[in-house]
Amino acid sequence: MSVKISVFQSLMFLFNRFILRRYRSHKPKYQKCPSSLLQTDLSSHTLIFNLEGALLKSDSLFPYFMLVAFEAGGVMRSFLLYILYPFISLMSHEMGVNVMVLVSFFGIKKDGFRAGRAVLPKYFLEDVGLEMFKVLRKGGKRIGVSDDLPQVMIEGFLKDYLETEVVVGREMKVVGGYYIGIMEDKTKHDLVFDELVRKERLNTGHVIGITSFNTSLHRYLFSQFCQEIYFVKKSDKRNWQTLPRNQYPQPLIFHDGRLAIKPTLMNALVLFMWGPFAVAAAAARLFVSLCIPYSLSIPILGFSGCRLTVEIDDVSSQKLNSSGRKGCLFACNHRTLLDPLYIGFALKTKNITTVTYSLSRVSELLAPIKTVRLNRDRVSDGQAMKKLLSEGDLVVCPEGTTCREPHLLRFSPLFTEISDVIVPAAVTSPATFFYGTTASGLKAFDPLFFLMDPYPTYTVQFLDPVSGVSCQDPDGKLKFEVANHVQSVIGKALDFECTNLTRKDKYLILAGNNGVVKKN
Repeated sequence: MSVKISVFQSLMFLFNRFILRRYRSHKPKYQKCPSSLLQTDLSSHTLIFNLEGALLKSDSLFPYFMLVAFEAGGVMRSFLLYILYPFISLMSHEMGVNVMVLVSFFGIKKDGFRAGRAVLPKYFLEDVGLEMFKVLRKGGKRIGVSDDLPQVMIEGFLKDYLETEVVVGREMKVVGGYYIGIMEDKTKHDLVFDELVRKERLNTGHVIGITSFNTSLHRYLFSQFCQEIYFVKKSDKRNWQTLPRNQYPQPLIFHDGRLAIKPTLMNALVLFMWGPFAVAAAAARLFVSLCIPYSLSIPILGFSGCRLTVEIDDVSSQKLNSSGRKGCLFACNHRTLLDPLYIGFALKTKNITTVTYSLSRVSELLAPIKTVRLNRDRVSDGQAMKKLLSEGDLVVCPEGTTCREPHLLRFSPLFTEISDVIVPAAVTSPATFFYGTTASGLKAFDPLFFLMDPYPTYTVQFLDPVSGVSCQDPDGKLKFEVANHVQSVIGKALDFECTNLTRKDKYLILAGNNGVVKKN
């Protein structure tokens, strides 16, 4: 088999060297990138760029494999990758990459792997150099190539967020529906790239290659078919600016995964050192929240690192402090499953109820406040919410699901028909180490991951009350206006962008389903 491959490679080399030489009108020019390209009209050119060598600021691939190991394989797999990394750093570049691929992917089910589209794009985007991004946006067609990262890790990022038309990465070998941690032979990858570049040269006649000095990525193939080749130096990349969020071609609204920080070598060390303390802290905080009265639990939780900031507008203050007030309907944006609990902390009461659609059974049992499951039937759900409101304060999250980024999903209008007075509540909960939400993982662990942060933080802001529609909406249009108004006032208070995206949109993007979760 190896003899056949060798003969085939030799034939391809001769074909490229002699037969296709006639398609080259001149030798390629080697220039510095990207400063010279920024002054050039590239609209009729095809740009072929190396992902890790020319687009990303960082030269280390370790954080991205660590993300795959942690999010797809678990804590023990990521810890194994971490303790092996000193030995990996002593290996050749190619062998080190192969070992990281093996540790990260071995035994991962192919159909269940979503980290490439749901987790990695956030961290790739935060590592994109602004200068190179501007160059790529000037090109007529963009082709992203990686010699080290598997196709499944980079395709979602380049196509969905950077609008790259073609992505060429190394395919992973699969046995029985599971990755075995080995990439396809590099020769096969080179042949795919060879064919791609030849087609672009023959079709457009204007092909520019962008790579780096410290990588040999297809340098021979670049020189065969690219009219110009631009090289990026490490020193230049260190001076690049990071691509600002407001310049992302596609906004990053949804992403999954538990880690809130990029697991560089130093960050990973801090995470593993904090791990045992995090579990103990989460258990202690959970016990205090469940078993101790608010008058005592609030200062104890504050001493343990939990932070709560409460802001109340003047009208809301009068409404909430009124001695004769009955149950209030609080409509809040949704950051974690603990939103209603922290509103209860802010009000210093446990006599508060929240309604849910898909809360896990474990979370329902552990909740220190009353939770009621709805069945997605508008009439019966509305009646149930009115009954609960007559018994005390009620918290609803009209978004229907959590959103981590500074965006608000579309508010379902059902809550506007429940009460004549609605108190909007704007909540924020920045994550330090771990996200307390998930789309594809076990939701029962969401509160624990939130409490595992060194300083679990919440800010609750009660805004001026808004009038509900009650029965004064015969054509059914006013309820949507009220829901949109509540969304807009919360968005303004938090400086969040309002969207028309829904719970279904989120789960289709992150989990590949319509949001139906298992009851844990």
